[in-house]
Amino acid sequence: MGSLFRSEEMTLCQILLQSESAYAIVSELGELGMVQFRDLNPDVNAFQRKFVNEIRRCDEMERKLRFLNKEIEKAGLEVVDQEDFPDAPHPQEMIDLETKFEQLETEMKEINSNQERLNRNFLELMELKHILFRTATFFDEAGQQAEFTDRDDQAALLSEEGRASAGNLGFVAGVINRERVPGFERLLWRACRGNVFLRYAELDYAMEDPVTGQEVHKCVFIIFFQGDQLRSRVKKICEGYRATLYPCPDSAAERREMAIGVSTRIEDLRTVLGQTRDHRCRVLQTVAKSLRGWEIRVMKIKAIYHTLDMCNFDLTTKCLIGECWCPVSDLDSIQLAVRRGTERSGSSVPSVLNRINTKDAPPTFFRTNKFTQGFQNIVDAYGVADYREANPALFTIITFPFLFAIMFGDFGHGLIMALAALVMIIMEKTLSKARLGEVSTIFEGRYLMLLMGLFAMYTGLIYNDCLSKAFNIFQTHWTVNFTVKDYNGDDPTLHLHPWSNFHNGNPYPFGFDPVSILLFCSFLAPPLAYLSVCLSVCLFVHSFIRSFIRSFIRSFIRSFIRSLIRSLSLSLSLSLSLSLCFSVFCVCKEFFVDYQMSRRYEMWNTLSYYHWKWSLYCLRLAAGNVTSHMPKDTNCYFATKAACHIQGPSAVVQTCEDGL
Repeated sequence: MGSLFRSEEMTLCQILLQSESAYAIVSELGELGMVQFRDLNPDVNAFQRKFVNEIRRCDEMERKLRFLNKEIEKAGLEVVDQEDFPDAPHPQEMIDLETKFEQLETEMKEINSNQERLNRNFLELMELKHILFRTATFFDEAGQQAEFTDRDDQAALLSEEGRASAGNLGFVAGVINRERVPGFERLLWRACRGNVFLRYAELDYAMEDPVTGQEVHKCVFIIFFQGDQLRSRVKKICEGYRATLYPCPDSAAERREMAIGVSTRIEDLRTVLGQTRDHRCRVLQTVAKSLRGWEIRVMKIKAIYHTLDMCNFDLTTKCLIGECWCPVSDLDSIQLAVRRGTERSGSSVPSVLNRINTKDAPPTFFRTNKFTQGFQNIVDAYGVADYREANPALFTIITFPFLFAIMFGDFGHGLIMALAALVMIIMEKTLSKARLGEVSTIFEGRYLMLLMGLFAMYTGLIYNDCLSKAFNIFQTHWTVNFTVKDYNGDDPTLHLHPWSNFHNGNPYPFGFDPVSILLFCSFLAPPLAYLSVCLSVCLFVHSFIRSFIRSFIRSFIRSFIRSLIRSLSLSLSLSLSLSLCFSVFCVCKEFFVDYQMSRRYEMWNTLSYYHWKWSLYCLRLAAGNVTSHMPKDTNCYFATKAACHIQGPSAVVQTCEDGL
């Protein structure tokens, strides 16, 4: 519970990893989750690091797993979630995983290509079947019109006898997308100058594109023309509009025979397509059972090699040197994890973990659980506290739901929210293993949602509000005896007087009296929302001012200490230099005792003057108030010296000021 009030105490450790046991040790530390490695190679490119080839292999395996996952989603299957997270595999197992993924990818691509080819053949056969049916219908309708109407030249032209008598009259049949038919028809009319005849009919249902899998609406068309020149022109136009042409016999008997053969091939192809889909579904079901475990294993392998790339490789000792931050309270468990990794790798040389001293700022680490994690995420969204500072999440556990309840304030809606959160808490073991997508954010804040619902129920009882309706539990203690005439009168306000309308001596037991909802609900609701907003703003301003003052005081103290140390060092150096000069002067003075006494005293006073001047300047520099004023009397130096001996150093500055 102590880490909830303040961040954990961190320490910097140096770990010496043997080459044969480095992978296993980092795997154990990763499972423990209490270590943050530092990158000791910040200037080295990612492609020039030691384990770049292993990371590339992991990237390739992740690509193959994404391909398999996409195929599973296309098939409409669900990936089975793992109950327990598997451990990181041994480095030698990477080869087995790569081989397995390569086989699955090759098999799936082969199945997809075969299925796409079969679907394309099936689509062509279906289009040919519709063409044979529609062209037969066109010719039958033309023949019937020729029998009943001899004057209809168009019907006679479309009949088989009319085409035979017309000489070199041919036709082409095919399929085109429905949205391209109007432009196709106009271009045929303009390019052929009206010498072709076009008939088309839309298919009854949409057909599936074998490449994209989307539904496409198509039309069957037949074009009649005369001459080889028009034939080549019509084919070029069909090719430009991506229309598919199919061979269509001239006689009805050949068309019927061809239609029977096409129907037989369609049935056989349906059987083959069904078997292909079943085989593909079985393969994907097998993959779906193990896909999550494979993804976790590959992610752990990649994370381990990323961590090993942060370490330095020592050529002399043939080992990896890494640095990591870890909590002081977990050093024993970290040592145990290092020992387990060494034993698991079978290395005979143990790895070493040592604490090192550093002046770098440690990272902030708050130990959380499933209850405090949601509140800690809210605080971290606004900013992470500095190392060993008080944790604001402790206060957020109460203030955040309470401020929400002041604004929300509904018993019914709060009850619904609390029940929904309670259901998620009861089913948290099942829901934590499922992939919830966007709902995962709500699931992570289930305990926050529960407190919000409970606080909203409490404030809803105070506000006397349930599902936006007032309820009367203890019966109102006021008597409302207004009539319709009073409501429709000229007086815009109606008053309840305590002496005449308050029939019970005791107030309402809990919350607002229900009569308040009738009288000033429109007046009471906005202030409650404003109150919540004001409290939130006050908390924000308080946090801002507290952070500003803390940072200002910290920076001020740091700058003051720096300037004080600089000033004291300057003053000390100047004082030592001047003292040395005085000592030299005293020695020299003994040799010139008999030489001009007045001259000697004048020099003494001059040196004293400059000594006092530099001392006062250093004191002002330390106090942050440097001036260029000089003392008016050199005897002030002796007054300063006397003050130091009699009253102590505290009187020096005042004496110097008096001297000014």
